[in-house]
Amino acid sequence: MTPTWEYGDAVRVTRNVRNDGTYPGVATGDLLVRRGSVGNVVDVGTFLMDQVIYSVHFLDINRIVGCRAEELIGADEEWVPSRYEVREQVRAAKALSAHAEVLVPVGASGEVLKVLRADESIVYHVHFDCRPGRVFAVPESALAGCNAA
Repeated sequence: MTPTWEYGDAVRVTRNVRNDGTYPGVATGDLLVRRGSVGNVVDVGTFLMDQVIYSVHFLDINRIVGCRAEELIGADEEWVPSRYEVREQVRAAKALSAHAEVLVPVGASGEVLKVLRADESIVYHVHFDCRPGRVFAVPESALAGCNAA
């Protein structure tokens, strides 16, 4: 197990980091660090002797959080920020259709299940209430926040 980053390296977290119950003073499940945040490695350790864990200090929120290697990239590596996050409630800003049939009308509410980044664009897997059991791949431009008209 060779660490990818060392003390002082700037890294970016690629996933939302939520409290698994080990971070004091924050409820389990609450967001600790939003994906895309940049911090500096302040310690390198191991978990169960088979995972490298990096203690990363996120200066903008003054929080030190343990991150696994697969949750981090170098701060200077390409990153495409997303407007919405997993579990966030959204609305369809445009009608979504297939074969001339409207499947999801404008204004339909849904929940983001996954965020996919590819070639400087963002696509979301969204479940809309109007289509139980179906998941749609939706570009960011076709979504609006729940408080948006």
